[in-house]
Amino acid sequence: MAITERISEPYVLDLQFRGFVEGLTYIDKKTQQRLCHYLGGIPYGLPPIGPFRFQKPRPLPACYRYGTRANPGRFTGGCGMCPQPDPSDNLDEGAWDEDCLQTNVWIPVGKPPAEGWPVLFWIRAYGGFLQFGSPMGLDPCAMLCETSCKAIIVSPGYRLNIFGFLASPELLDASSDFAVNAGFWDQRLALEWTWQNISYFGGDASNITIGGYSAGSHSTFYQLAYDLGVPDTKAIVRRALMFSNGPGMQPKSLEDAQMQFDEFTANLDIPSAMTPAEKLATLRALDARTLLEATLNMKFHQFRAVTDGAFVRSGLLAELDTGVFAQRMKRRGVRLIMGECSDEHFVYGTWRTPANSRASLFHRLQADYPLRACEALMDYYFPSGELPAGYNDWQDAFGRIYADIQIHHLERGMANALVQHGAGDLLYRYRMEWRAQCCDKQKEQVLVRKAFHENLARFLKGQEMQWGTRHPMQLRTLKPDGRIEIEEDGWLEEGLRVWEILRRVGATGLPRSSRL
Repeated sequence: MAITERISEPYVLDLQFRGFVEGLTYIDKKTQQRLCHYLGGIPYGLPPIGPFRFQKPRPLPACYRYGTRANPGRFTGGCGMCPQPDPSDNLDEGAWDEDCLQTNVWIPVGKPPAEGWPVLFWIRAYGGFLQFGSPMGLDPCAMLCETSCKAIIVSPGYRLNIFGFLASPELLDASSDFAVNAGFWDQRLALEWTWQNISYFGGDASNITIGGYSAGSHSTFYQLAYDLGVPDTKAIVRRALMFSNGPGMQPKSLEDAQMQFDEFTANLDIPSAMTPAEKLATLRALDARTLLEATLNMKFHQFRAVTDGAFVRSGLLAELDTGVFAQRMKRRGVRLIMGECSDEHFVYGTWRTPANSRASLFHRLQADYPLRACEALMDYYFPSGELPAGYNDWQDAFGRIYADIQIHHLERGMANALVQHGAGDLLYRYRMEWRAQCCDKQKEQVLVRKAFHENLARFLKGQEMQWGTRHPMQLRTLKPDGRIEIEEDGWLEEGLRVWEILRRVGATGLPRSSRL
């Protein structure tokens, strides 16, 4: 349903001790049917600006109120967008707001079930590898009003790139108010806010599914992993959706992050002789544009999660191989839908594409992955040192390798590990080979509903799905002609081969004594 076909009216909601908020109710212009309610840009944390830049997000005070009955807080816009380069490395300061810890909420119309609406905590992919993108691209209105998927959808903004994933052991050791993996801590705070407050929106706090697409799926894995590591009394996640991304490798160490930090501060002309406290104060005083400009020509230009032992556990990926991850999922009954699209490499080959040479591809991989893993991947994919048949050029090879590691192969390693350790009954796998054709929207909607929406509705409610697979390693595939086919995974063998290669060099997080 096109946005131009909608009108809106004010929607006021009493959040009890949190006060009153005003959002919008979207209405179909022709039928006057109410479609869904929307509240945009509701703060879930205090602004991470000034002296609070690079800190863990701060929760709202217990006494925080969004508005009064006479003067409700108005939330008809959306989340602020973390400062960032666009895909072409342009910097548009007018589009940014470093105060980005807000969330958008969509609510179905009508009376909620007695227990409350199911809740989908959707981590926006941003489309930008945790480096860039807008939290405002999600529009689930048609799904909420035209399908059986009736759930409250919460989709938070969070910090990206250097603002969310700057890491340095020297700053961590020197300052108690510097946080590593701040972007993941933002997501966790938003999830906790949802758990604590969603009942005031008509939601069921005991029925929260987390999910995401691409970088949002990658984030979902780490949020799930963190939640599985907390005591049962603090656990939130009931189910998870990982669309078009997987666990990736064990994130780089803090020592690796220090090399990136040194390159970053050198680009800013911050003297290495400065104390860690002086460096941190300088980084907090500089404007956002200056910080981003310093990252554009860095060798290690990807600011992503690191293994800090706090949010990201050492040996996290090894928990899959040892069965710890599966055991925790089984104990809590956490179900998982996980899958891929067949053409992922087209997207993955577009971000900071290397020059057309083997050396440039190797150089580019090191921006994301540990050196030993990059060496192992180059040996596996290019044993002769030459470009094998099947690749158009080295840039095409980069997109395919990147997609293999972020999605295809390591996702298979994760699925296999869950099955091998007895959690296969919690796993549902899919593959999308069909591509949308804009000429027939009605046919597209019917196909997607049949392939996914009806089962998604059951999944969000905690009901049994009609997935059709006979064992958990099979794929429910939407074929190019629109058929749904249950098939064996023809890519499994190669995926497990790459998983094993990376395991041997420690890229899946096994302790050194366990490496072959």
